[in-house]
Amino acid sequence: MDTKELLKKVRKIEIKTRRLSNHIFGGEYHSTFKGRGMTFSEVRQYQYGDDIRAIDWNVTARYNEPYVKIFEEERELTMMLMVDVSGSELFGTSTQFKKDTVTEIAATLAFSAIQNNDKVGLILFSDQIELYIPPKKGKSHVLRIIRELIEFKPKSRRTNINEALKFLSSVMKKKAIVFMLSDFVDENYERNLKIVGNKHDLTGIRIYDKFDEEIPNLGMVPMLDNETSEVKLINTSSKSVRTKYKANALRLKDEFETSFKKSGLGTINVRVDESYVKKLLGYFKNKG
Repeated sequence: MDTKELLKKVRKIEIKTRRLSNHIFGGEYHSTFKGRGMTFSEVRQYQYGDDIRAIDWNVTARYNEPYVKIFEEERELTMMLMVDVSGSELFGTSTQFKKDTVTEIAATLAFSAIQNNDKVGLILFSDQIELYIPPKKGKSHVLRIIRELIEFKPKSRRTNINEALKFLSSVMKKKAIVFMLSDFVDENYERNLKIVGNKHDLTGIRIYDKFDEEIPNLGMVPMLDNETSEVKLINTSSKSVRTKYKANALRLKDEFETSFKKSGLGTINVRVDESYVKKLLGYFKNKG
């Protein structure tokens, strides 16, 4: 993709997602993730109606009259976007690839964060960490993130969610709001999810195509495994093949939902031909 075409694409996504974050998600994001901590600001003399639990006994003893601690909300937050760039993200049969939906959702979330003066960072992962952009503020930073989401070419086509979670733990020492965007075609990541969930506010956003879950009867079909690049002939007219395909897809979906739920974390399921706006908005409203 040449620079002109890339900038055009970035601009298109910016216009669409910025409008969404300004009109819809800005306020919801703010009320959902309003300052998650309180920082000590100062002490002042006790006034009638103050909470007695806020009395600073050391200062009170020194001045022989009651003083209280004043705290203020820690408003500035950090958002980390963790995006799966493995081969299966290039799959899509309806209106767009999963990758396109992922880019739009990530951009909308990023604009919502900077609108609230928060920092945004990006982790692109496959079965390894493909790219890490440390959290920063500002529109130009978000545009860089969108640019990477559009044109980044991963080294690997496979997925390893455990590796991504371990990396997050190693680079993010302070609590962050984390959105992991993937089709979650992976398993056995619950242990690391719990570790991350104990420290960060993590939400899993599963992006999927309807044919990820159900394969139609099309006879003998050559199918490419996007993660291994192998082409296999699959007999889709066989009921047992279709049943097995569906059972495996539902098992992975169940693993995703159960692992996040057990770790006390939120999930959103977005099908590429559905409106992600309603899904995100509904999630923010319930979480707030």
